[in-house]
Amino acid sequence: MVVEEDYIKLIFGLKLKQIRTDKDLSLFGLSKLTGLSKSYLNEIEKGKKYPKPDKIAILSEKLETPYDQIVSLKLDKNLAPIGELLRSKVFKEIPLELFGIKESQLIDMVSNAPAKVNAFISTIIEIAQNYNFSKENFHLAAVRSFQQANNNYFENLEVDVLAFAKAYQINLSLPIKSKELEEILIEEYGYTINNQELDTHDELDNLRSVFIPKNKILLVANRIDDAQRAFIYAKEIAYNYLKIEERLNTFPWIKFEKFDQVINNFYASYFAGALIISRKKITEQLSQLFAKEKFDKDFFLNMISSYNASPESFYQRLTNVLPKDFTIQNLFFLRFTHRLGSKQFYLKKELHLAHQQSPRANELNAHYCRRWISLKVLNVISEGKMDHVFDLQISNFTDDDQQYLVLSSATRDPFRSNHYRSIAIGILINRQLKNKVQFLQDDAIKTIDVGVTCERCAIKNCEVRQVPAHTLNREIKNLKTESVVKDIVAKFSS
Repeated sequence: MVVEEDYIKLIFGLKLKQIRTDKDLSLFGLSKLTGLSKSYLNEIEKGKKYPKPDKIAILSEKLETPYDQIVSLKLDKNLAPIGELLRSKVFKEIPLELFGIKESQLIDMVSNAPAKVNAFISTIIEIAQNYNFSKENFHLAAVRSFQQANNNYFENLEVDVLAFAKAYQINLSLPIKSKELEEILIEEYGYTINNQELDTHDELDNLRSVFIPKNKILLVANRIDDAQRAFIYAKEIAYNYLKIEERLNTFPWIKFEKFDQVINNFYASYFAGALIISRKKITEQLSQLFAKEKFDKDFFLNMISSYNASPESFYQRLTNVLPKDFTIQNLFFLRFTHRLGSKQFYLKKELHLAHQQSPRANELNAHYCRRWISLKVLNVISEGKMDHVFDLQISNFTDDDQQYLVLSSATRDPFRSNHYRSIAIGILINRQLKNKVQFLQDDAIKTIDVGVTCERCAIKNCEVRQVPAHTLNREIKNLKTESVVKDIVAKFSS
């Protein structure tokens, strides 16, 4: 609710609906009783209208409820939790419109079964608190769900990129250098680029750019490479070309105030990735790769290097074109980080399309399976002096009996010494994929049994297990206990 007036309308509507239903009256019945139209009463109950004093007096008299009680903002125990929700920012924080839900529908659902719905919402809030689920987590999860619902492909943004490239005579078949995009920012959008300021502040060593809206100054870290600079410029172009006003002004983001800023950041990033990595070009390259009977590692790495883009941007782009142009929709994207000398691996970003695949970042303080290729490449790069380590494998998830072709690249973190990151894309192996990808029969691609976390893994004698399967063993014991109890009950019931 934006203003107190809206809150008052909603509370009055909820109270009127409760009084009416407590007296077993339909809207039609209340209309006949009071002489007020059914549509008018419906608008009141939905919180869209607030009746004038004479109308409230009629309702008070016919419903045999004191006037002061009807207009009071005090709610009984059944409606009190709803009042707290309406006063809070919960409804404002939920991006209802993104999922085609009207606020009025949610309020109707809550008011129709207040006790049960409020208990459910309280449960969700408690779970979120126990798992340190912040507002930021919620918004980012909403964006991921939005991506998944659309198979991470957005035709309108693809069309916008093509229109922009045509208008500004950008050849999408060639690597796009930052200088070309910088010129557009300066000449077309009046930007001033500052490459020195950020490097004078040690506290900002993790920031790549800061935008100052008042005078369109873009501060860019001087230590980034041209691919990173091109992506930053492409995002800035997206904000301007798409006429986006609610935006984040730092990259990476520090904090955000509104959900619109988060979804617009995604739109700008999508536009930037689509501009730098041409859909037409990458689709043609993937078609050639999939037609090979053996996996051609050099060809794949040359694909990545044919764009002025980071491996992460390239893998992200795969999640756009594979579902759309190859109807490969059962896939996941993961980004892990790792520090040299540490035994911890952190899953920082994930996206799952079509299936609720493993692995997922749903285990707090758990040990992710060290057999994953995305962790293996991190170990390799942290032990050597290479800038990019690539490998692939077929991961056989023993828990759900599904196999994924997983490709992964590891690179150095350009902003933190002795820190590394890996990006992986996993594609479910099914009959459809076997028909599309010829090199799946390549004997050189290793098939590895994997789990999700050591705590839940049933693989015997795993050479890289970090801890025993405590959680799995507890679940197995509970199942055995349940089975024995069931047998005893059957024995003494006969």
